[in-house]
Amino acid sequence: MNYKMAWIAIFLIVLAWSAINPADRFTWWLEVLPALVAAPLLLLTRQRFPLTPLVYGLVLIHCCVLFVGGHYTYAEVPLFDTLAQWLGSERNNYDKVGHFAQGFIPAMLAREIMLRQQAVKPGAWCAFFVTCFALAFSAFYELIEWWVAVASGEGADAFLGTQGYVWDTQSDMLLALIGALVALALLSRVQDKQIARLQANAVAR
Repeated sequence: MNYKMAWIAIFLIVLAWSAINPADRFTWWLEVLPALVAAPLLLLTRQRFPLTPLVYGLVLIHCCVLFVGGHYTYAEVPLFDTLAQWLGSERNNYDKVGHFAQGFIPAMLAREIMLRQQAVKPGAWCAFFVTCFALAFSAFYELIEWWVAVASGEGADAFLGTQGYVWDTQSDMLLALIGALVALALLSRVQDKQIARLQANAVAR
């Protein structure tokens, strides 16, 4: 099984599991919709603008994070209920994992597109613009959550997942910022090597 088929298989298997008797069907649709939009876009652009294996793998991880959150709702993921008990906390913090991923993974996607489109060069300015993008993306998602809450009223409580925490929105954006910075620190060199290999293969063709 090649990489593409493995990616599709994992995506579909986790999606199918997620769709079976979710805690709240409305919330499930809200949570998994970004993955349902992203996957076809990646497949449609794979020939014209293939991404690095690193980014494809990260996007798949992000989709799985969304599928788990959609199945249980972010406030009721069982493993994080157990962790909360161990840590003496009353809050299920799976949503914080989701928001960390919301900074970590889009940052690498944005960095790759910026570099390959020659919008910026590798270095400090690239890191700055990628970080700005991650923060803007996180802030826009918080606006979407607000609009959904206004439009659907109490039906959006599980989607918002604030769990009574007054600083939930701010902490979500902070986690996305941290995620972006960690991704830049850990994966920039790996990504640069994979981009160079991708471009070399394109020239060889």
